[in-house]
Amino acid sequence: MKKLSLILLFITIFSSTLLAKTSSDRNASTSDGKKVFETYCWGCHHQTAVAFGPPFSEIASKRSADEIRAMITDPQSVSKVLGYKRNAMPTLKLTPKELDAITNYILSFNPNSAFKPKGE
Repeated sequence: MKKLSLILLFITIFSSTLLAKTSSDRNASTSDGKKVFETYCWGCHHQTAVAFGPPFSEIASKRSADEIRAMITDPQSVSKVLGYKRNAMPTLKLTPKELDAITNYILSFNPNSAFKPKGE
């Protein structure tokens, strides 16, 4: 019985630590994503309103993480695959960390997502 209690205690502590780390990583990623947005995207996109490009809330509700990454790295080809007749988005040369950060930031605006970025 004592062993079972120790195992349950270990599982509880481990899962709490893991959940706290995931939340912390998500917030850090959102912060990094906002920096990438402000550096590369804000001229054409807004988080929730239509600008020159679609808002992140629309993108996040229609596209997967892989589709978003592909559109950022090769917009000409992906636009054709997605059925668009033309594309105005430039190819962005981002580091893998920047690409993950902006992808997660965009997805955080999905109206059906439980996670929302701080301060938005």
